[in-house]
Amino acid sequence: MPYTLDKSLSGTSFEDAVSRTKSALSKHGFGVLTEIDVKATMKKKLDADIDDYLILGACNPQMAYEAMKLEPKVGAMLPCNVIVRAIDGGGIMVSAVDPVASMQAIDNDTLKGLAGRVRSMIEDVVADV
Repeated sequence: MPYTLDKSLSGTSFEDAVSRTKSALSKHGFGVLTEIDVKATMKKKLDADIDDYLILGACNPQMAYEAMKLEPKVGAMLPCNVIVRAIDGGGIMVSAVDPVASMQAIDNDTLKGLAGRVRSMIEDVVADV
């Protein structure tokens, strides 16, 4: 089962792709809780040079609240991570975690239904980038 929802972009800068991704998240009710600049982290910690790579920790508060009411430990699986990364050939890839795939380990059919609703929202985000 694929675990991400993806969109490849060409003819755009990394910075523009990040801006478009954040805008699409906001449009669909998600806030960005965290930003991890993986490129800078790898340089600092390992002196490794990698292409642009940013992890956005996105959260829809209402959906997160509903999930936590169903499964108090589900916070270990949150937020919904979205990555924006440079790919070979000069393009940009935006990939968002598939909430349905990430919730497979939890035996709760109601939560899986909620994950399906969040997946639909994330699909709209990725399509709008």
